[in-house]
Amino acid sequence: MKRDEFNRRINRNPRPVVVDLWAPWCAPCRAMEPAFKKVSQKYTGQVDVIKINADESPDVLRSLKVMGIPTTISFAKGKEIMRRTGMQSAEALDVIFDAALHERKPAIIPPAPLDRLIRSGAGIIFLVIGWFLGHSILLMAVGGVLIYSAFYDRCPVYRAIVPRLKALIHRSSQMHGSE
Repeated sequence: MKRDEFNRRINRNPRPVVVDLWAPWCAPCRAMEPAFKKVSQKYTGQVDVIKINADESPDVLRSLKVMGIPTTISFAKGKEIMRRTGMQSAEALDVIFDAALHERKPAIIPPAPLDRLIRSGAGIIFLVIGWFLGHSILLMAVGGVLIYSAFYDRCPVYRAIVPRLKALIHRSSQMHGSE
């Protein structure tokens, strides 16, 4: 697909669009495909999908400033809503499709599976090092924070508070901006 054709499709599409940038040689792209297909079927008739082979459309990737694949980008009314790079779980893909459908970035974006793994592993390492260095509270606290950051999106307290805080900040910035 050429860049001009892509821009036309994004800007003129009556429904929101989720763009999947992939390549046939990309293992994470292939691994994500079943989840992508399942989630896209859930949104059939509400959100359109454009699949772009990175090898065949390098000018589109350059214009979108895509540095890695797979990359999934949601658009609504021609504007980018959100993007995620790397293999995404079905849960994360659902968030991307929902963001396109509702034309807004979600308050809570779940970490990618690899991010969860890296954060959890690093947190465990800090906990173990803190334990063996005479029960270092600081190192163990850092470990706890890292582990929490891998799973914060599943915390019911976090899910309840963050959208309210973002709405409060947004209202406050609107009030101060109109003065």
